Amino acid sequence: MMKRMQRDAVLLSLIKEMKDKGSWCGETHIQKAAYFLQELLGVPMGFEFILYKHGPYSFDLSDEVTAMRADSLLEYKTRVPYGPNLFPTKEGQEFLLRYPKTLSNYADRINFVAEKIGILGVADLERLATALYVTFDENVEGKSREDTIIELKPHITIDESCEALKKIDAIKREAMEKGLSSSS
Repeated sequence: MMKRMQRDAVLLSLIKEMKDKGSWCGETHIQKAAYFLQELLGVPMGFEFILYKHGPYSFDLSDEVTAMRADSLLEYKTRVPYGPNLFPTKEGQEFLLRYPKTLSNYADRINFVAEKIGILGVADLERLATALYVTFDENVEGKSREDTIIELKPHITIDESCEALKKIDAIKREAMEKGLSSSS
């Protein structure tokens, strides 16, 4: 597991890359992107995720984002009519310069996540992240992944469930082909 400051540098870099790819970067976006980075691509950030209202969620990550705001590394800006999103501050940009080795170690993975999910809306993020959660959950044995998603999230249709799983399988395959993940 990486040290807190390294983890903050990875999170700041992830937010910056997502912004560069057109992401809204609200907390839901950051939660799901960090989940993909950690669980799919093996970046050892050490956050514990649970399945929550809108898919995988980490209270530890939420606390870390708050701490980063308190440390003046991140700030909320409101964009009408959608609400708050997170931006690295000037101090946050300078902070990134202190961790070139950490950031170069994870740059390909950060870019991959930003590319794949950066511009998705909250509903799409929920479906994809839940599909990834179910894919890696050992307690699914005996049930199809589609049925498990619908059982966990009754508002997701069977077609949406199947589509999300196809996308997750394609993302996993591409990550493995690029050498970014060893997940099966």
